[in-house]
Amino acid sequence: MSYRDADHDHEQEQQMLDAIEKWLARDVRPHVLRLEHADEYPSEMVEQMKEMGLFGATISTTYGGLGLKAGTYAKIVEKISTTWMSLTGIFNSHLIMAACVERKGTEAQKLHYLPKFATGEIRGGLALTEPDAGTDLQGIKMRARKDGDDYVINGTKTWISNGIEGSCFALLVKTDAGAEPAHKGMSCFIAEKGPGFTVSKKLEKLGYKGIDSAELIFQDYRIPASKLIGGQEGRGLQTALGGLELGRINVAARGCGVAAAALQDSLKYAQIRHTFGKPIAEHQAIQLKLGEMATRLQAARLLTYDAARIYDKGERCDMEAGMAKYFASEAALENATECLRIHGGYGYSKEYHAERYYRDAPLMCIGEGTNEMQRLIIARHMLAMHPV
Repeated sequence: MSYRDADHDHEQEQQMLDAIEKWLARDVRPHVLRLEHADEYPSEMVEQMKEMGLFGATISTTYGGLGLKAGTYAKIVEKISTTWMSLTGIFNSHLIMAACVERKGTEAQKLHYLPKFATGEIRGGLALTEPDAGTDLQGIKMRARKDGDDYVINGTKTWISNGIEGSCFALLVKTDAGAEPAHKGMSCFIAEKGPGFTVSKKLEKLGYKGIDSAELIFQDYRIPASKLIGGQEGRGLQTALGGLELGRINVAARGCGVAAAALQDSLKYAQIRHTFGKPIAEHQAIQLKLGEMATRLQAARLLTYDAARIYDKGERCDMEAGMAKYFASEAALENATECLRIHGGYGYSKEYHAERYYRDAPLMCIGEGTNEMQRLIIARHMLAMHPV
């Protein structure tokens, strides 16, 4: 890439970030506390995100998307998460579904679905987790039985983002329950809502309010074989894991956003709150906290951008995305905790955002693969890279 091209890309990126910042200031920040406390779906904001093209952010321009690089996407996610993390979940799960189709789908599937995903005409997400299977995806029980030119699916998915408001999901199932190893019997379908596909309930959560998380029930749900992503059985786990690389970069960027918001609020409050005749920012104990918070945030950003850089090169980035997701989510949790403590009693009040950060942050340590699993992935990659 020439310097001129790089400058042009940087200019376009900055223009988009500036537009999103104006939107956040005008249409999001004034309403966050009300919507979050009411756990109300932000329908108007979703329509605005459709207009900005966010539902097609990482979808190729060939199929009507913005074709943004993962690095630019991560900066957008961080910026929005600094204001309200829940909004990023609405398009993140959707874009993982799109990535599954774009990376592994047939050309017919890409031509039919990706333009509709990009505009937000069809919105949805990724349906992997089941009541007895989360991080261990090979333990899923949902079955798809071949019946002529169709498959018949039965089972339950849970904790599915966009489960109520979305209409289409990348659905991981078992097409051969006896396969060894289990992943060879797993397949992924593009499943649209219809007969046999129902939403049983909205799941109540500690944080991450506004976005709907739901339980999905499939009872004799019939789906054409043409909806099997890639057209071949046995590739479902690889399809899902490929999408999760982008998902983990998103979660890392969300972690950076929450960590940044916690730091910004803490810096501001520490300079206006006085104790013992001076701002608490002048107390060494508070300065130690602020210094640690700022360092954690910067380190999390660097790990996130590094994972995005490798993803943009078209290379596998399981380890780097795992590192970024693990570190940035823990940084968010630690910064949120320190933010609450710096705010003291006000940090415990719903009139301030500090308690929201404290409730939102733990999700990122669990979602898209627990941080315990991320550390195992990192260790296994390191051992493979450095054999004795």
